[in-house]
Amino acid sequence: MTDRNLSPQEMFVRLAAEHVPTYHFAALECPDFEAWKSAAYPEVLATLGDWPDRVPLNPELLVEWEQDGLRKQRWVIDVSPHISATFLVNIPGDLAEGERRPAILCCHGHGPFGKEPVMGNTSSPELQASIRMHQYDYGRQMAQAGYVTYAIDWIGFGERNDSNKPHFLNSNHGRDWCNVYYLHATMLGMTSLSINVTHGMAATDFAQTLPCVEPDRLGVMGLSGGGTMTLWMALCDERFRATEIICYSDLWAKFGINDVNYCGMQVAPGLYKLVDLPDLQGLLAPRPLLVDIGVHDTCFRVDNAMACYRQVEGIYAAAGASDRLSLDLHPGEHGWGGNKSQEFFGEYL
Repeated sequence: MTDRNLSPQEMFVRLAAEHVPTYHFAALECPDFEAWKSAAYPEVLATLGDWPDRVPLNPELLVEWEQDGLRKQRWVIDVSPHISATFLVNIPGDLAEGERRPAILCCHGHGPFGKEPVMGNTSSPELQASIRMHQYDYGRQMAQAGYVTYAIDWIGFGERNDSNKPHFLNSNHGRDWCNVYYLHATMLGMTSLSINVTHGMAATDFAQTLPCVEPDRLGVMGLSGGGTMTLWMALCDERFRATEIICYSDLWAKFGINDVNYCGMQVAPGLYKLVDLPDLQGLLAPRPLLVDIGVHDTCFRVDNAMACYRQVEGIYAAAGASDRLSLDLHPGEHGWGGNKSQEFFGEYL
């Protein structure tokens, strides 16, 4: 047989290698930032599909306790029709009566525990190991640094993972819930992203009502899959004044198509037809952005991550906002660097 390819995966790899997204900033000649953003931004948001309806929050306080120098609360709120979410908040222990502080939405990434390790839950050896592996408790550390931090589980994780519910055990036949929910959502004209962003907006609506929160001083941060959600929360909700994306910088042809290092919670139909990941990050300009990259990250390798960052630098320069883009290139693996976070949010919140 002549030299022909029978591998569908190889077909996609070759297609991706040839593809130049419509709004790939680095491929444009003498691009005008404002014209580029005005054209690309609405088309990018349209890939998310329909959005769930908003509903009254109906907040209910479940428990309140003190730990690690913080006052911690667990609430449940309604976030869209037919579903609720538990909401964790860490409040600095030195908060004076009547005082308000900036708040940071802390987005969790992949893993069975959802928001729990991010917010500092150390109640099991497994949670402790997750924190140690990724320096994953930025929701606790940033609260100890003086910020109010809050988090919910994205669909498919933590308390909102149907695998944890006895009546749903094995109902997905061993498939990844990220991908199952993505398929469900697209059949209804939505995406996992549009659902999760809606739920994150509801959580932020509630956070703004808390008496300890300065409602117009909001930031967002997250690691890996939480970096995905951080990026999309900031893109879709301009209430977030500053954004920290942790270990989610790369090029789609490399980490997505070639390495298959993504899932249904991170994509939307036709997204790569329009933009690459550095373009998505660049669409945040001129708002402040801090990017964390681990030198020894094996999920988003440093050479690809830095290639992504250099393209984001070009976009921020074109926006006249180079001074609002920062890099924490840390010597660790797939985890939070934490070297510039306090300084960054301190300047912009």
